[in-house]
Amino acid sequence: MPTAVSLFSGCGGSDAGVIAAGFDVIMANDILPYARDVYLANFPETDYRLGDICGIQDFPAADLLVGCYPCQGFSQGGAREANRKINTLYLEFARALGIIQPRAFIAENVSGLRRSTYRHLLEDQLAKFSEAGEHGYNVYWRQINAHEYGVAQERKRVVIVGIRKDMNAEFEFPAATHGPEADQPFFSIGEALEGLPEWPEGEFCEDPFHWYYLSRNRRRDWSEISKTVVSHMRHMPLHPVSPVLKRIHTDKWEFETDAPARRFSFREAARLQGFMPRYTTHGGDMIFPDTVESRTKDVAYNMLRQRYKVVGNAVPPPMFEAVAGALPDIWEDE
Repeated sequence: MPTAVSLFSGCGGSDAGVIAAGFDVIMANDILPYARDVYLANFPETDYRLGDICGIQDFPAADLLVGCYPCQGFSQGGAREANRKINTLYLEFARALGIIQPRAFIAENVSGLRRSTYRHLLEDQLAKFSEAGEHGYNVYWRQINAHEYGVAQERKRVVIVGIRKDMNAEFEFPAATHGPEADQPFFSIGEALEGLPEWPEGEFCEDPFHWYYLSRNRRRDWSEISKTVVSHMRHMPLHPVSPVLKRIHTDKWEFETDAPARRFSFREAARLQGFMPRYTTHGGDMIFPDTVESRTKDVAYNMLRQRYKVVGNAVPPPMFEAVAGALPDIWEDE
């Protein structure tokens, strides 16, 4: 079984995908303690190194390097500040790439990198990765739509793949598995949430719907794919049990009826991200460990916020499974 090292691993979305594609993830890393707790509850055998990637100086040898470095500085839903330090964490990925020199790598980031304001950052990533290590890498990139690979939400991401030049192999991005031009229809909200209760007590954000939240239509029906799952729980899309929203005027929507409305729960968000038995090895929904003894209102609210955050920041496992599965067979020496 080929091995993989994962950086900026979060709660394990990318790793669930590469594991499903046949890799053994031997090391993972992230700076968020709760992300580590969720990860290890699902993949306890992985050496998970908690802390700033800048402080990690040694890495195990591996065939594949995976990295989903943070993207807040150029996210479509974020502050979009091109000069933020967090935008250059790809340099740490390039450093690890030069040390490990794996046969291949996969990196992921937000589609906002394609915008003219941030294009120089994308170009620098491609240049740094292509020059890494003794041999360098043939680098390929594409914007990928997660819903074309069995994920029940709209989620556009830039994926960068590299094949070490001495492998003498090429890479082609996988064809869509779902959609009008594929063998299967898009995976719907209803299919993703099958078997879950409609009103899971304590698992969804009950904060009021702020005017900003109602500045756009955040609801999709059971038969559709969801709006993008986000890390901020107050901005999570609406569950289909909620009333339909109608447009009043520019940037203002209202519910058509006074029936109860709610956001997706963190567990439903995990399903919409693709954390399901058919994509992972842990045999069920993601396990979310309770790491705090006290159950006061403030502690419970903070725990709920963390659960939403690690899910919203995750990479959809089916998307990464498709990309990792499309890598050429370069894992054994001739």
